[in-house]
Amino acid sequence: MEKEQKLFDLFLTSYNQQITELANNREYLNAGDITKALELILNCKGKLVVTGMGKSGLIGQKMAATFSSTGTPAFFLHPGESLHGDLGCLQSNDIMLVIAKSGESEEVTSMLRVVQKMQIPIIAILGNADSTAGSLADVIINARVAQEADPLNLAPTASTTVALVIGDALAAALIGMRGFNSEHFALFHPAGQLGKRLLLKVDDLLQLDQGIPMLSVQASIPELLAAENGPNLGGVMIVDERGQLIGIVTDGDLR
Repeated sequence: MEKEQKLFDLFLTSYNQQITELANNREYLNAGDITKALELILNCKGKLVVTGMGKSGLIGQKMAATFSSTGTPAFFLHPGESLHGDLGCLQSNDIMLVIAKSGESEEVTSMLRVVQKMQIPIIAILGNADSTAGSLADVIINARVAQEADPLNLAPTASTTVALVIGDALAAALIGMRGFNSEHFALFHPAGQLGKRLLLKVDDLLQLDQGIPMLSVQASIPELLAAENGPNLGGVMIVDERGQLIGIVTDGDLR
């Protein structure tokens, strides 16, 4: 039990540090910057291009997926690959969202200088607002943390948590701004449970090409057996003299 508690305490130290850093980051958030970022994305006629290097890039990939699934068309662009031709995917009506802790990564800053020349607006979620990336951005959302949540204070932990929450909060705010509803969400998630509940109809399940046998209530048992043994969906519908359904005899009923 002593070992268990010791390991749990190590876990809680990191867990609680991330909660603390997330709570402390609130004081660095500016309503004007958040509003400007949201309006830029909402009014974007192209796509939201999310980018970041290393662990920030992995957070960016998740952000792009969240934006796309909630009504904001987005994709992820790798900063390194962008410098070797992938900048060609950008269009003048796009917006870039960059995530960075130091804001001094060579790949990121080199890319942003070109994006700036292309006159594409840049929104930056930065751990260091007074960085090169910050000087190139049109809007800065401060994602500063005082300390990472690992014992060495080196691994991107608290900083990526704060950046991810900011991205999710932007996407959530845009849901309300767009009037995005559950039907829209289901359309983008047809394989999920919500999509199946809202989009799947009865006739999607019916295999009409196999036919649905119908017999009069006056039909004989041999006729019923013949219908059950032919191609069907597991049963025969029984109708009255007006053709109205009065019951179903399944294959299991007979066998």
